[in-house]
Amino acid sequence: MLVNLNDVLVPARKGKYAVGLFNTVNLELARGVMEAAEELDSPVIIGTAEVLLPYGPLEDLANLLIPMAERASVPVVVHLDHGLKEETCRLALELGFSSIMYDCSTMDYGDNIEHVKRMAETAHSFGASIEAELGHVGDNEGGSAEGSGPGAEPSQFYTDPVQARDFIDRTGADALAIAVGTAHGAYKLPPKLDFDRISEIAETISTPLVLHGGSGLSDSDFRTAVERGISKVNIFTDINCAAAKAAHDFYKEGCGLTDIQNQITEAVKQETMKKMRIFGSAGRG
Repeated sequence: MLVNLNDVLVPARKGKYAVGLFNTVNLELARGVMEAAEELDSPVIIGTAEVLLPYGPLEDLANLLIPMAERASVPVVVHLDHGLKEETCRLALELGFSSIMYDCSTMDYGDNIEHVKRMAETAHSFGASIEAELGHVGDNEGGSAEGSGPGAEPSQFYTDPVQARDFIDRTGADALAIAVGTAHGAYKLPPKLDFDRISEIAETISTPLVLHGGSGLSDSDFRTAVERGISKVNIFTDINCAAAKAAHDFYKEGCGLTDIQNQITEAVKQETMKKMRIFGSAGRG
């Protein structure tokens, strides 16, 4: 069934488990994630990010993912991750996405509030939910955590708990992505998460908290983060790499895509199920 973030993250926060967002840019990824959710009776969040649109246009993915969600026997959120432009977020809502993330985290604090508040009003008018980001979860191009470049000090980008309360009060965001030591992409060095900061933010606001840059964390990191208050974990690199590895492993000279398509889907399914069990969402559908 198609639902929004509030339908899956409010119960997750109360139950002290997390629901995974798995970005799905094609049929194999989408099938793998959905089959995992239904087999484990787990709520799930599927979707795409603005930076991934060159690999799967928003209109095409809406036509694929929304009917899959509506047919599913478990709650499914169809989510735009890291919407960077207002027009992209609006298009996702018009196409029927049940949730968006409007990422204004690189803006000044006041501008972040202003833009997210305006988009929250729009999303809510569609019956959709909205996620925002405070602090900044960077990329792994220049290091192992937030920041850009080897000399950056990651903690300067971390989310401030007091500011988080003010931000939620003023924007009306339904979920908050926080910066606590993770980064997007494949890690060059093991990340070090600030678990105490997660706890402090969770005690300060009742809004479900989101961990970006989840691929590559240890099972222990995930479990501790969820215990401390994370209700949503974003995953892409791990399932993307699982799909590519399966394509490599099962390819042989002369075979076509259909000869390896189901193996790719199965690899994505297994990796997704692994994450769902770690997050504690299995059996919560």
